[in-house]
Amino acid sequence: MPRDCPMTLLSARDMRSLVLHVVGVLLMFAGIALIAITAHSVISYRMISGRHGGETMDLGGDAILQAGQHGRMARVVSTPRVIEPPTDPDFNLRVNTPRLIRHVEMFQWRELHFSNDYTYELDWVDHPLDAEHFRHPGGHANPPSFPLAGKEFGAPRVQMGDFNLSAELLQALPGLEPVKPDMKTLPPNLAASFSANGDYLTTSAEPANPRLGDVRVSWEQVPLQQLTVFARVDSDHLVPAADAQDGKGYDVQIGDVALINLLPDLPSPPEYVFVRRIAALLLASIGAFVLLVARNRRHDPLLALGLGTLAVGAVSSVLWLGNDALMMGGWLLVTAAGIGLSVWRLRSHPPRAGIGR
Repeated sequence: MPRDCPMTLLSARDMRSLVLHVVGVLLMFAGIALIAITAHSVISYRMISGRHGGETMDLGGDAILQAGQHGRMARVVSTPRVIEPPTDPDFNLRVNTPRLIRHVEMFQWRELHFSNDYTYELDWVDHPLDAEHFRHPGGHANPPSFPLAGKEFGAPRVQMGDFNLSAELLQALPGLEPVKPDMKTLPPNLAASFSANGDYLTTSAEPANPRLGDVRVSWEQVPLQQLTVFARVDSDHLVPAADAQDGKGYDVQIGDVALINLLPDLPSPPEYVFVRRIAALLLASIGAFVLLVARNRRHDPLLALGLGTLAVGAVSSVLWLGNDALMMGGWLLVTAAGIGLSVWRLRSHPPRAGIGR
């Protein structure tokens, strides 16, 4: 058969059209698949991070206050900085710590119960014991009340980086260590009643041999150490996320704890989301352009852009349905723009009669 026969030429045209159709469909499918994968990764990340309070920022040791952080969850690593230390006003004790706890104990009778036996001993106890509730109250009477109460004093202002810690986070700071009292700072009336005994102030004339009713006071502080705090940014504060589905909304751990260890179920945040969306639109538009050329309709890049935008926008709108109304509305606008551009190009340049298969 001659090389230039009509059947050979027709077969070549058909083969070219077939190849162009396949390439066009693959490009459009690649664009749609890319936008679907991107949307799925963003939706999955938002759903899981929502369990822990919302979108997450890993600030680490670079906890600088910036615009756009409000309402997001942040991981911050640093040693807390006490701006205004707490003070026990009764004892004039001021300590550079996020929390200062005062303990008050009295030397009292207490009841010990073993099987059917009741015994009594004098010991330091941090709350009043009413001897009337003893099995054998006679000879075991205790003073009715404490002259001082135990109390906790929180620092008015503690920072990690540029962020102030809320009262709830201060309560969650781990660790306690004793504070050695300073007799020199005591008010005169208490200095006359108390004497130092190690980490205690005591009213005992002989600290090694306390008597019934003697009182001793001690303090503990939260140590200043490197911490990892995961909480919500509220203006210039870190606060628990009250609406977190995990029922906690924050975490505080000692040392530099990675985000993946704080939230093991949290996937890596999607990267280059905007670039991937643009790439999906371009792939779908190029695929539409190749299909238009394959069908001998026209070489119209704007029509191809409209069709690609329509396809990507429609798929994205469906994927965001029920997940984010604002995002779905945005993609519906993109879809409408694709429809409008396609209709305009088709009306402006209708296909010529007799062209196309």
